[in-house]
Amino acid sequence: MAITISPEAAEKLKAAIPPERAAEGAVLRIVVQGGGCAGLSYKMDFDRPRERDKVFEANGVKVVVDPKSYFYVNGSELTYKVALTGSGFTLTNPNVKGTCGCGVSFQV
Repeated sequence: MAITISPEAAEKLKAAIPPERAAEGAVLRIVVQGGGCAGLSYKMDFDRPRERDKVFEANGVKVVVDPKSYFYVNGSELTYKVALTGSGFTLTNPNVKGTCGCGVSFQV
């Protein structure tokens, strides 16, 4: 399986990455880390790909995930949601079995 990137998320990523970081070869990195009341949470940042990373590309952008995080996010879709309460990147993860009340952390 893979991580898919919606066209809207790709366009927002292209606009969000600072030009100097893009020139350095930085792409979006998705990390799963311990934390939150449900046990796990996502972290997204711009970083350079590393040797063991899984690399996913769609609509002209790349997303990388380390092997440990990939175990948790395999099959997910990165989208960009616009809402009255806030807009941002969302990872729709089919592996999630439950989330905390605020939706920031999850469990598998």
